[in-house]
Amino acid sequence: MIQNYLGEFAALLTAVFWTITALAFQQASRKVGSLVVNILRLGFAMVFYSIFLFFYQGTFYPADAGMHQWIWLAISGVIGFVLGDLFLFEAYKLIGARISMLIMALAPPIAAFSGWLALGENMSWLALLGMFVTMTGIALVILQRKTNDDGSQQKITLTHSLKGLLFAFGGAMGQGIGLVLSKYGMQDYDPIASSQIRVITGFIGFTFIISILGKWRNVGNAFSNIPAMKNLSVGTVFGPFLGVSMSLIAVKFTSAGIASTLMQIVPVLIIAPSVFLFKEKVTWREIFGAIVTVIGVALFFIK
Repeated sequence: MIQNYLGEFAALLTAVFWTITALAFQQASRKVGSLVVNILRLGFAMVFYSIFLFFYQGTFYPADAGMHQWIWLAISGVIGFVLGDLFLFEAYKLIGARISMLIMALAPPIAAFSGWLALGENMSWLALLGMFVTMTGIALVILQRKTNDDGSQQKITLTHSLKGLLFAFGGAMGQGIGLVLSKYGMQDYDPIASSQIRVITGFIGFTFIISILGKWRNVGNAFSNIPAMKNLSVGTVFGPFLGVSMSLIAVKFTSAGIASTLMQIVPVLIIAPSVFLFKEKVTWREIFGAIVTVIGVALFFIK
């Protein structure tokens, strides 16, 4: 039975793995900082990819990649991993993984819009509707109207830190635009090797930033923070390694639309562990908003 739905099962596993990753990196970022978490997770991911490629292609790095792949996938890595993930991990610290992943649901609409602008890809009326529904779901969660003591209503306010929300939006922008650049750069090249190029570029980018800021002592100190290293290891294994692998299996054995829709249910999946493990208070409006957001994302992949 599972074999008949292998792609769908892999897509669901991907969403579960990405949920675990978000929560693990949230904890690690709050303990040792986003810069430290980013460079260490990309360093670990490079090792995983190198070992995998050695057994898969007989080489530790993408030796057969052309100049086109290296240039455009490197740019994608800078925008997606360096800028996008730096913003996202800062958002983890300020507003938590649950709200951050909700805002990250904007990545598919941003990717669709960027693909329309840069690559001439079509945007159907369902995609436009999906963009509206997605933003409506997010608005239900991050906006509220407070009531004064005299019963009169105040203007609409944010439920979370504006700075944290802007960081999360920056993460969504980085992921969405980075995805479009990855597609253009990868073309018919191997997706695993393409991912390694992006990871290598991301690692170099964070190496440069940490060197400029003089934060290498923080990186060294992180290794003595056992809870942070445990969370970082869990996040790296379930994210860049298992998560990416499962997503490729999902796309291979089922349609891209079904796979993408199932993989985008993280904003809903993350609610339960946020409540039971981290004791977050979640309202019914936030749950409803998360469901509406996922429905909006699903509309992007209906053909």
